[in-house]
Amino acid sequence: MIDYEKLISPVVANLPPSGIRKFFDIVAEMKDAISLGVGEPDFTTPWSVREAGIYSLEKGQTHYTANAGLMELREAICEYNERKYGVTYDPKREVIVTVGGSEAIDLMIRTLINPGDEVLIPEPCFVCYKPCTVMAGGVPVPIETKEEDDFRLLPSQLKAKITDKTKLLILPYPNNPTGGVMSKTDLQAVADVLRDTNILVLSDEIYGELRYGDEKHTPFSAIEGMKERTVVVNGFSKTYAMTGWRLGYALGPERIIKLMTKIHQYGIMSAPTTAQYAAIEALKNCDDDVEEMRQEYNYRRRYIVDGFRAMGLSCFEPLGAFYVFPCIKSTGMTSDEFCQKLLEEEKVAVVPGSAFGESGEGFIRCSYAYSIENIQEALRRIEKFVQRHTRK
Repeated sequence: MIDYEKLISPVVANLPPSGIRKFFDIVAEMKDAISLGVGEPDFTTPWSVREAGIYSLEKGQTHYTANAGLMELREAICEYNERKYGVTYDPKREVIVTVGGSEAIDLMIRTLINPGDEVLIPEPCFVCYKPCTVMAGGVPVPIETKEEDDFRLLPSQLKAKITDKTKLLILPYPNNPTGGVMSKTDLQAVADVLRDTNILVLSDEIYGELRYGDEKHTPFSAIEGMKERTVVVNGFSKTYAMTGWRLGYALGPERIIKLMTKIHQYGIMSAPTTAQYAAIEALKNCDDDVEEMRQEYNYRRRYIVDGFRAMGLSCFEPLGAFYVFPCIKSTGMTSDEFCQKLLEEEKVAVVPGSAFGESGEGFIRCSYAYSIENIQEALRRIEKFVQRHTRK
């Protein structure tokens, strides 16, 4: 009889499962349940993008691409970033196409981190940063961001966490799960802390185009002096409703991108060819589609924030992504208890804030990447639940 426990890596065995997927898996088998749990657009990929993918198959473009991705796609990515943000990259040396943005995050961390190296991670944040750091042998160092600071990373907080072991800062803005953003002024303040250090930055900007309010998204690499120390991670899943196409990319210094490509070369080979041809069309011709989706998200954003406030829950107003992060401390329940009972009693799935780090305790994450009808019914059920459970 094989003793698997003596063979399995304890690092992997001890990683907790994703707090996002737990409730998604339950609700998938529950009749009449409503989910606001998964960060996936309810829009279908724009037709011209699907058509480009179909056409690539009809033309027989079904072979491996270059490890770093189709040159035509890399050129389109660089042209897009220059057009949108004024930041110039070399498509031959400073960009890699990956299997989703998540692979790019993993590649960046594995390229840099040795056992004992510290990675600064503002929390609450996307669930993969900490596990990827741990699997690379690094030490995650959480930085608690707070609702009263609009969930921004403050320069004083950053400075207090830097040690001689710090190698990487992750900047997850616009933020999942809070919807918090960093203005250009905020980013400049962070840059001032980093200027005289040897710390690199992983700027996860997958929600960059889903920004609301008067100020547009500013990439961290656009801040003076920061391009040389920043790897920008982005992709097509959220902006273009292309989650199932599994395509992302990273932009950064030639030396870092070259090593990321080496890992990708051995582990993946190349990203899906059909998706790459589709992505070229998305970058070149789908600005109007993106704006149409953004406007609809903006309407839902205002509706769901008003809904939570009307039922008596404090709700930070998000200015990015497609999530709200209401506070449920008034119910006296932990985040996990709230979500479990809400699912059992009202058949609504949301994600406990604690899934995104300890500082997320007392909050829940709700996605508004769902139809307005689903959001309305979910809010109706949540209000009933809150009225039953709020402490008098």
